[in-house]
Amino acid sequence: MLHARLDEGRPGMSTFVMHLQDATRHERIDNVESFVGTDASGSFGVQAGHERLLTSLVFGLARYRAMGEPWQYVAVPRALLYMRDGELYLCARRYFRDADYQRMSAALAAQLREEEEQLKQVRDSLQRMEEAMLKRLWELSRERAV
Repeated sequence: MLHARLDEGRPGMSTFVMHLQDATRHERIDNVESFVGTDASGSFGVQAGHERLLTSLVFGLARYRAMGEPWQYVAVPRALLYMRDGELYLCARRYFRDADYQRMSAALAAQLREEEEQLKQVRDSLQRMEEAMLKRLWELSRERAV
């Protein structure tokens, strides 16, 4: 994936607009100077004038800084990021946004534990179904053998 800056045709451009969107809400954040996220290839940054970009963010924390503001953190279970014409779109099933890194890390850890528990329940259910199916197949084969 190419993460180059292209400032041609956009003299003096130093900020961009960011749109955060999930299933129930949309936030527009103006005057964003920098965005840092992580996709399958690793951590990357986006600044004003960045070329068109489409990538999928992995589970974790991203961060951004609006002009004159401290870093803000965005926790996503996974998200689609699209940069075009000076606007960055981050679309996720859900996201959490906060300026407090510790609070965001704790929220992300809790979400990860919840998703791991749900995954374990699905695995356990599939194993029970498989055992029941194998037992029934064994019973059917015994009935036919008699």
